[in-house]
Amino acid sequence: MVESEFVQLINALRNKEMEEIQVEKEDFLTFRAVLVKQPDFRHFRGIADHGGNIRYQYLDTPRS
Repeated sequence: MVESEFVQLINALRNKEMEEIQVEKEDFLTFRAVLVKQPDFRHFRGIADHGGNIRYQYLDTPRS
């Protein structure tokens, strides 16, 4: 995936169009580089799955 696709997924998650997104192990570093630039970065929660894939959810309140 490319950065523009990740931005679209992040926006869909933020706008509650999706409950969670799945990021493959191979795409993690690129996705994270895009995610940390977001002003509401602390509202995203990553949940690690077996095999190195990560599920992301958007929280209404930022994590600490």
